[in-house]
Amino acid sequence: MKASLQLKLGQSLTMTPQLQQAIRLLQLSTLDLQNEIQEALDSNPLLEVEESFESSESASNTEANQQESTPNEQTSTSDTDYDASALDTSQALDQQNISDDLPTDTTWDDYISAGPSAPVASSTAGPESDFTYQGETTENLQDHLLWQANLTPFSDTDRAIAFAIIDAIEESGYLMQSTEDILQAMANPDVELDEVEAVLKRVQHFDPVGVAARTPGECLAIQLKHLCPETPWRDEAILLVENFMELLGNRDYRTLARKAKLKEQQLGEAIRLIQTLNPHPGSTILKEKDEYVIPDVSVKKVKGRWVVELNPDCMPKIRVNAEYAALTKTSTSSGDTQFIRGHLQEAKWFIKSLESRNDTLLKVSNCIVMQQRGFFEYGEEAMKPLVLNDVAEAVEMHESTISRVTTQKYMHTPRGIFELKYFFSSHVSTENGGECSSTAIRAIIKKLVAAENSKKPLSDSKIVDLLAEQGIKVARRTIAKYRDALSIPPSNQRKSLI
Repeated sequence: MKASLQLKLGQSLTMTPQLQQAIRLLQLSTLDLQNEIQEALDSNPLLEVEESFESSESASNTEANQQESTPNEQTSTSDTDYDASALDTSQALDQQNISDDLPTDTTWDDYISAGPSAPVASSTAGPESDFTYQGETTENLQDHLLWQANLTPFSDTDRAIAFAIIDAIEESGYLMQSTEDILQAMANPDVELDEVEAVLKRVQHFDPVGVAARTPGECLAIQLKHLCPETPWRDEAILLVENFMELLGNRDYRTLARKAKLKEQQLGEAIRLIQTLNPHPGSTILKEKDEYVIPDVSVKKVKGRWVVELNPDCMPKIRVNAEYAALTKTSTSSGDTQFIRGHLQEAKWFIKSLESRNDTLLKVSNCIVMQQRGFFEYGEEAMKPLVLNDVAEAVEMHESTISRVTTQKYMHTPRGIFELKYFFSSHVSTENGGECSSTAIRAIIKKLVAAENSKKPLSDSKIVDLLAEQGIKVARRTIAKYRDALSIPPSNQRKSLI
């Protein structure tokens, strides 16, 4: 075949770098977006954070002047305000220098002495003195127990046994190995099993009491025996946790009262005392790190209307550095000009992507608030069924875009802070042909369980009947699924004598 050139027209979808950047910024959370902005500020010299140097009066005057001036006049007005503030600052510094030059009643000799006056003064400083921050002390359960073991008058052998026991304790406070395994791991022929058991008894009375227990019953029994002997119902509670933990866990109170030979009132008082104990003593030492959520948007009611606003504190305001951008016209080096133009274009794309992200987030949030107005007025029970496609059609965007903009984005409302995904739920048909949100059904289940009689809790079948009375048709397995999602145990585990 003969080689030839042909001209052909066609259309195709391409992911430009600008589009890829906009999509990536759209799906970032607030904290990740702040890190992304900071990286952009560090890598691009033409990006800077907007900072206000004017006072409140000059700022208001500037805004009034900007409404009646051209862009060039706005720039000159801003420069004038900045120079005025700098002039005021220099005048204040001059006044401070003048006041420092004035004669005073003290000299340097009054502050300088041959003795070690500084350390003495710092040690006897008042409560308003500044102390050096030494950092936060983080301690786990093993460190807390080892500290107590070193303060306990153990022999060298017993201390080695105590260290082996502490090393085998998990985070919740339970001993994960048997005493035989600990004895075998020590590989000391002079140590006997009785010595390991004796040291274990002493470790179990360390703080927190009940640590190093092998079973929940043993853990609760140790805490009960640590109470004052005159504590009401202490002996009955010890009897229950030492001999009838399985019946106690299954809430089989009728069999439990018969085998323990206790009346219903006595059994209830003993269970009430047991419920004051901590079955996981290690949790009192381990502190979970606080996880903070920064809301992206806020919703409030203004003159009878729900208004959605972006959180101005969730990200810094950035702009293009005008001085660096002007160098493209005055630079004599072609390399410098190309460098500045490239970073200038990247800065404009980045700012435009941020603006597009904010506009999309605000548009989607407004649509959600409009659709779920009943939730903001009356609570979860008034939640309407809503899916991503409903919002996508309302704002004329693709469903994948709605999914990205609602992931890890949070809304601050008068009822709390919720992720935008929270407002989406499936629907269940009602008798009159309408639809009910699954979130509303879960709220109704939670309300029914909270109001039930603890001695006769509602079964899943009974909840189905109660929902049917309200016109909501739900299967029993659906109730069980929603109940598990709410961390509500079955009816036999919710039964209580208290």
